[in-house]
Amino acid sequence: MTASKLKPTAEGRVPFTIPGKEHLSCSTYYKVFGDLSSDAPRVVVLHGGPGGGHEYLLSFAQLWERYGLPVVLYDQIGCGQSTHLPETAGDTNFWQEPLFVAELDNLLDHLHLRDGPGFHLLGQSWGGILASSFAASRPRGLQRLVLASALASMQLSIQSIKMCQKQLPLEMQKAIDKAVQEGVYEGPAFLEAASVFQKTFIIREDPLPAEMVQAFKNLTEDKTVYGTMFGPSVFNCNGSLAPWTSIPRLHTITAPTLVYNGEFDTSGDIGQVPFFELIPRVRWITFPNGGHMCHLEQANGLAERVLTVVGDFLDQHGRTYD
Repeated sequence: MTASKLKPTAEGRVPFTIPGKEHLSCSTYYKVFGDLSSDAPRVVVLHGGPGGGHEYLLSFAQLWERYGLPVVLYDQIGCGQSTHLPETAGDTNFWQEPLFVAELDNLLDHLHLRDGPGFHLLGQSWGGILASSFAASRPRGLQRLVLASALASMQLSIQSIKMCQKQLPLEMQKAIDKAVQEGVYEGPAFLEAASVFQKTFIIREDPLPAEMVQAFKNLTEDKTVYGTMFGPSVFNCNGSLAPWTSIPRLHTITAPTLVYNGEFDTSGDIGQVPFFELIPRVRWITFPNGGHMCHLEQANGLAERVLTVVGDFLDQHGRTYD
């Protein structure tokens, strides 16, 4: 069954009171695929961006059909069908990691996901950044962790993106540098370079899957979260996330962890090494010919391989960690 044909078994909104902003009436939109009362750990999926929304990760809902693992996807605060807060644009004190940790804690408690068999956590890109931080606190109920095209620090992210940029033709590299220097990201030379960059390193699938089109729509229709936390462009990280790092906390992660990225990923190997060196129980897989969204890339069966690797790792029935 393809992701587009999967139907949620439940969906709803969880009331969310933001610490320090009790006057705001907020909610988190979520979808469930499968039976949360089953004896299998639930897979909670954290999307990237920040601000990308859950749709581009719908293919992981197939973990219910194939492995009997219930899946929970949700839109983080500020995007998708969750509460938007455009009045907070530019507020770098507000848009910080603890906000999203509080939201995740709230979701887990509301759906009782810590109880019984507990839960797995799968974070992609920024979602992996959040997942690594959350796992480092050793939350009750966490069974296994998947860091999908994540990065151990934003400085490593910046370096990795620069390394990708240097693989472009020189004229395109100059167009990108010029756009960053001038703060103008609309010129034809920049847009052409950005398009080639996207097709080479972000998602190597043409035409774009509908799920990815929706993610880009989420990011462009409300730039509050991405613009404040990351910056005006993937090539210019100057937002509240710029100094972020998980490296000092990685050694405290006790959950068995799968780290993966793509060969051509903007989350390059330089950003995975700290995960591999510092998380006590960890595997690292790099998928050949994959980009940042290799779970959506169908060429040579790549998306299928990603789903199988993740599913086999999370399926604990009769398996031990080695």
